[in-house]
Amino acid sequence: MQKPVLAALALVLALGACGSVRDSRLNPMNWFGRESTETLAPRGGWGGEVDNRALVTVVTDLEVIATTGGALVRASGVTATQGWWDVELRPLNDERPIDGALVYEFVVAAPRGPTGVSTEASRTVTAGVKLSNSRLAGVRSIVVRGAQNQRSVAR
Repeated sequence: MQKPVLAALALVLALGACGSVRDSRLNPMNWFGRESTETLAPRGGWGGEVDNRALVTVVTDLEVIATTGGALVRASGVTATQGWWDVELRPLNDERPIDGALVYEFVVAAPRGPTGVSTEASRTVTAGVKLSNSRLAGVRSIVVRGAQNQRSVAR
């Protein structure tokens, strides 16, 4: 009777020890079963989109048109050659006023191939942005920057 009890006790102790071996490297079932996910992204992220557009050479005109819901800002500029595209008034400071001024950069994308110079009218580009009354609260002036100059309109 003592032999079966000792065998059962040895079996219980052996099975109890298997619980710690289950998570160890000694268990062959753990050699290839663990899955991990890795990323090549940096810890802080990639830093957002990169805008490679250039500033328009010269800002020639700036106009603010009052509307019932706010204002429309329209700017025109002249590029060095023809074929510039993807025109935008890109806001600085997340479109919040800096010392009472909303500041925009007048950006354009370069032509994809060689282009001619021709007349100033053929090199003129125009961009606009709509501003709501809430966005205009606290704004005393609007500034549009180009590569060689900037224009501003004050209230």
